[in-house]
Amino acid sequence: MNQETVKIGKFSLGVGDRFGQEAEAQLRACMTAAEYGVHVVPVWNKSNREHLIIGSEPSSVRAAADAAIKRLGWKKEWHTDADHIRIETVDRFISGSDFFTIDVADSIGKAAAAEAVEKFADKHSELIGCVEIPGIERGMNATRAELARVAQKYLAAVQEAGLVYRHIEQAKGRGNFIPEVSMDETDSPQTPMELLTILAAIADEGIPAQTLAPKFTGSFHKGVDYVGDVAKFEREFNDDICVIAFAVKTYGLPENLKLSVHSGSDKFSIYPAIGRALKRHGAGLHLKTAGTSWLEEVIGLAEAGGEGLVLAKELYAGALGRFDELCAPYATVIDIDRAQLPASSVVAKWTFEQYVNALRHRESCKEYNPHLRQLLHVGFKVAAMQGSRYLELIRANRAVIARNVTQNLLDRHIRPLFLANVMRRTGKT
Repeated sequence: MNQETVKIGKFSLGVGDRFGQEAEAQLRACMTAAEYGVHVVPVWNKSNREHLIIGSEPSSVRAAADAAIKRLGWKKEWHTDADHIRIETVDRFISGSDFFTIDVADSIGKAAAAEAVEKFADKHSELIGCVEIPGIERGMNATRAELARVAQKYLAAVQEAGLVYRHIEQAKGRGNFIPEVSMDETDSPQTPMELLTILAAIADEGIPAQTLAPKFTGSFHKGVDYVGDVAKFEREFNDDICVIAFAVKTYGLPENLKLSVHSGSDKFSIYPAIGRALKRHGAGLHLKTAGTSWLEEVIGLAEAGGEGLVLAKELYAGALGRFDELCAPYATVIDIDRAQLPASSVVAKWTFEQYVNALRHRESCKEYNPHLRQLLHVGFKVAAMQGSRYLELIRANRAVIARNVTQNLLDRHIRPLFLANVMRRTGKT
């Protein structure tokens, strides 16, 4: 399989931006990383669902990124991602995107044609019996029946990814975009056998995937830390890297194919494990930080005081009042205990310090409230309903908000993941 002309760099950061106001602040974090000699590629992403909620168009993502690139003079690589697209939503993203996250999680488990499963098993007899993958201590040993079972679970999803990929390719031309295949929103983590089967099927479909988002062990809830067994996650993450390296050599997939971690923002407890794995294998990573910049906007509003703090409190009250409506679309990726949410009348009396302490992700702070943070994470619709008032206050308090956005991405995400090894080696801080 030929490499794509447009290739994603080794380290990349999905910088979601709900309202398209933080592109410069996000880019400054990547520029600081570049000063350490580490290129972290900014990839501005926004899903169709977010566009529909806010009332924006996909073209606005590229426009905001373009403006930031020109203003700050960024000469390195950058991209815009059509996040979580499907065949019915992809067309509105075609012109403004050069990175496409093809989400086929909903098709996992759908029955593939029996003939297709048999054909796959016949073609991939190398997956039957003992398969030794360098870097994985325990070898895989699957029967034909087991291979057929795995193919039955994933083949229809990969075929759907192929359909979407070819639709994009027809419009943009081969080599003019970066394909990602997303299979993270499913019931259980993929085993090495399942992941290798998926990659073989991706190669059969002719998808030159450059990033792959599998399901990892544990919970990746929006905007809060990882919940699960960190040691088990590290073993799985290492295994996934080894399987990808093996598949690249075996099936001719792009040499720069790397893992993508979705809902990756604020997963602080697993960042050291990810960093160790990247160093050990010399591997790349794409990390999607989703709505963390939107939360920093709200934190910045609260810190600014005055009308900013008033609006921040109103946003919480509005989100609390629309709890069921806002949480329903994100039910699988949030874990909110309503009993732990303060009444809006209580929050209305908070100082800016109390509001910021409750919302900012600092586990060491006694006032930090992960339930409040998750609710506001999915509550951006309330801000959208404010219309121009929200955007005007964001712009009026640009300095404090931009500082929060940049420091959050740089200090809490880029440093521990991408700069830690460089800083230890050079003694820089």
